[in-house]
Amino acid sequence: MVEARLRVIYGDTDQMGVVYYANYFRYFEFARSEFFRAHGGSYADMERSGLQLPVAEASCQYKSPARYDDLLVIRVQVGELRRASIVFTYELFREGEPRTLLCTGRTLHACIKRDGKPTRLPDAIIQLMKPSEPTPGSSSSP
Repeated sequence: MVEARLRVIYGDTDQMGVVYYANYFRYFEFARSEFFRAHGGSYADMERSGLQLPVAEASCQYKSPARYDDLLVIRVQVGELRRASIVFTYELFREGEPRTLLCTGRTLHACIKRDGKPTRLPDAIIQLMKPSEPTPGSSSSP
């Protein structure tokens, strides 16, 4: 598991002053990128090798709203590692309030080549993604 930290900017909120629902998927993407970095890789490296991991399914269950200037903690981990796909799971909290779950989520990513055809996950990616001991990160958005 990796913990990514991100501060809510004003542009992420709606007229009611809470984070607009679709922005949680951006937060999940940010956390996935941090997951790759924490495990010694990056999306850029993977794409240079000719592979991509597009989102095939995404879901989010909203529990409590995040608001402008909240410092969010997004916990991300590999929920399932399949032959040609990866499932990531997410839990989002406000910093300092680990008992107040703001949302949970899940994304399924297909492994494809540049031509869009499905392919097996390479061993290097499988090793990079395998669950390991919790490794708290300390990333923040700019």
